Amino acid sequence: MVVTRPFEVGVVVRDVRVMERFYCDVIGCRVEHRSRVPESIGGPAGLGGELVVVWLRVPSGGCVKLILPRSDQGAVPVSPPVEPLSTGRPGLSYLTFHVDDLDPVVAALSAAGARPLSDPVVVLARGRRISFWADPEGNAVELVDARGSDPAPGHSN
Repeated sequence: MVVTRPFEVGVVVRDVRVMERFYCDVIGCRVEHRSRVPESIGGPAGLGGELVVVWLRVPSGGCVKLILPRSDQGAVPVSPPVEPLSTGRPGLSYLTFHVDDLDPVVAALSAAGARPLSDPVVVLARGRRISFWADPEGNAVELVDARGSDPAPGHSN
């Protein structure tokens, strides 16, 4: 088998506009395509009925698909997590984005509705600076800066 396209991940969301803004404005993704997916596909995929899907191109390649389940009455309620999703549970734990400069991203995250998942916010691990955050809907996001230099003033490590 040969993988023929960059990797895609689908994230079921409650508010596609908030999540689109977060991943575009903070992470740097760009909207590539918007579509309604019929119930004939959304149902067998285990996502309910009709879907609204926004494909976000990640700057380095790959795609994040924001998936909003729909019904005849509008958006289907998606249960909000009480706490950010645990990264220690079986299954998908977090999305990782490699960035060239972690500091401006970390500075923008709180303003965009994200919450840090660790204290200190930025840690040094294996020569890389890493930061874990919960996006506005509680999905864990890992940011990796391979430079591994000391953090800017005001950031703990």
